[in-house]
Amino acid sequence: MHNPFAESVDESTDWELIEQSKNGSQSAIEKLILRHQAWIYNIAIRMVFHPQDAEEVTQEVLLKAITRLSTFHGESKFRTWLYRITANHVLNMKRRGGEKETQTFSSYADAINGTPDLDLPDPNTVPVEVPLLVEEAKISCTTGMLMCLDRKQRLIFVLAEILGVSDKVGSEILDMSPDNFRQSLSRSRRDLYQFMNNQCGLVNANNPCRCSKKTKGFIDAGHVDPHNMTFASPRVTKIRSIAGDTYAQIEEGLVQQYAALFREHPFLEPKDQITWLRNVLEQPNIEGTLHLN
Repeated sequence: MHNPFAESVDESTDWELIEQSKNGSQSAIEKLILRHQAWIYNIAIRMVFHPQDAEEVTQEVLLKAITRLSTFHGESKFRTWLYRITANHVLNMKRRGGEKETQTFSSYADAINGTPDLDLPDPNTVPVEVPLLVEEAKISCTTGMLMCLDRKQRLIFVLAEILGVSDKVGSEILDMSPDNFRQSLSRSRRDLYQFMNNQCGLVNANNPCRCSKKTKGFIDAGHVDPHNMTFASPRVTKIRSIAGDTYAQIEEGLVQQYAALFREHPFLEPKDQITWLRNVLEQPNIEGTLHLN
């Protein structure tokens, strides 16, 4: 899969599609969008948590990119231009999804601790294998932890720690110095990993919290839906296998252990949005909106 966050990225195909798009090629726009859509979606879902909201955010970003494409003249890399649009959008968008209720690490700990420890569901009563439900609970819980970071902390953590974006690439996307990017990432790690060290049994065996014990409670509370799982699938691709070549080197020891948990998260594919894109492109005034020749 094309990885736009590689330290050295070949954008020749992007450039070809951009020129064709500016000349009015709808198929070129579709191909360009499909190269980046899943990466934008994987940022969005970790900013808002809920898939439907993440799909809306992805559409909003893509629409901005499409309608501004004529303004891109190559002064920067295309990935810098596109993901700066993405970053600015998710940092300034309206609150939705998991952000509707302000979450702090303290309130999140209370919610987890308030979920009873229960035996796993009877395999005969659920539509999927029980280990998948435990995995869904684990990834849902660790993704929920991200919502306790403020937006900028969360975005920097997602880019660097999860998607493996280097400080050089990340600083270009967020229009900040590499040093400030590293400092912000360090604060995000500190806040999140301190919470995990005090709460999560996955990284500290002295903590009593176990995913298998919370799974049934998460199902009962509606946080995990056995009939419509968001994160766990036997066919899912892990982020580490997609973004591994650009994995930002981090400190050895515990920090690497924490980061590995998040890089085991799935690289999610959004629902087919080609129909939505084609509907947008077929609007009577879209040619004028796009400023296409």
